Amino acid sequence: MNEQQPAPPEEPWYADGLAFECTRCGKCCTGEPGYVWVTDDEIAAIAAFLREPVGEVRAVHTRRARGRVTLRERANGDCDFWDAKKGCTIYPVRPPQCRTWPFWDSNVATPEDWEHTRAVCPGAGRGDVIPVEEISRRLRVIKM
Repeated sequence: MNEQQPAPPEEPWYADGLAFECTRCGKCCTGEPGYVWVTDDEIAAIAAFLREPVGEVRAVHTRRARGRVTLRERANGDCDFWDAKKGCTIYPVRPPQCRTWPFWDSNVATPEDWEHTRAVCPGAGRGDVIPVEEISRRLRVIKM
């Protein structure tokens, strides 16, 4: 009897890692409208960081969309927490979606997707190489 072994998992195209360094340029925080999904715990962390009541942060800085809660944006598409002079005003407690950028499935699915990301994000493709294990960990945090 010859038992067939399962095929080893295929290595991702970025098995050697990808270079990334956040330049805090704000290109992922500004411009086109989008969604930054947040949980109750993440809203509470933002409120604690800002030293504001959770209810106030929820009322002023979040909205419901597609059955979930997202951070609000200004009319021009910029995140409520983006300041052109200071950058992200909640950077130490920014939501996981922001923390894991640019390592989202949609950005690393193919080399072409990564090249598109590099074209819009000045930090993608420069700085230290992020190992495949860390990229994989970030990919599991949130599906985008």
